[in-house]
Amino acid sequence: MTEPAFIHDSANEAHSNKAKGPRVRPAPVIAVDGPAASGKGTIARALARRFDLPHMDTGMLYRAVALNLWRWGGDPAHEFEALKACDVAAVDPEDPELRSEVVGGIASRVSAYPAVRAALLDRQREFAAQPGGAVLDGRDIGTVICPDADAKLYVTASAEVRAERRLGELAARGMKVHLDDVLIDIKARDERDAGREVAPLAKAEDADLLDTSAMSVEEAVAAAILLVEKRLAKI
Repeated sequence: MTEPAFIHDSANEAHSNKAKGPRVRPAPVIAVDGPAASGKGTIARALARRFDLPHMDTGMLYRAVALNLWRWGGDPAHEFEALKACDVAAVDPEDPELRSEVVGGIASRVSAYPAVRAALLDRQREFAAQPGGAVLDGRDIGTVICPDADAKLYVTASAEVRAERRLGELAARGMKVHLDDVLIDIKARDERDAGREVAPLAKAEDADLLDTSAMSVEEAVAAAILLVEKRLAKI
């Protein structure tokens, strides 16, 4: 099955850079977890560039399922219908609806279904197992997908800060929303993600905690790189 481009994200860039010289370390697997709008995606992409690794935003897998379900008129309350939407090969990675609040809300709901998670599990693990190493970000990478990852980060921030960040993102897309509504949605997603029975959002015991509440993007990225370098130095 042909994968959508968003599944591999920076893979092409990483592979093209490999010709520049040999690695000084074995290619690592880096797991980045955290709640919505914590900055984990930005950090994961920066880590992929820094360590010349392909990157997978696993949240986009669930958003692609949600988008399929939404456009088919399926009911997110039914696991069987959500499972039927798991063939995401035809999803356009540039579709702006992938990052909409509607799709994000559906994704948070369908990601709780064991059948949906099982349907997407193998492609995530296969991506992580490729010889060239990988960076994956999501909510269960360090606990379920890659429990033996060489470096693990759990990126978080207060719900209020994350709501303000999400509000800024939505405003940049021309969407008019209120901070209170965004905060309610953020907290609801946190509760669903942490409370689901299968692969709940949780910090792996051996993950480094990175709270980005008071950090700029540049500061958060720099702190993440430092934490990962310290972990990789021990390999």
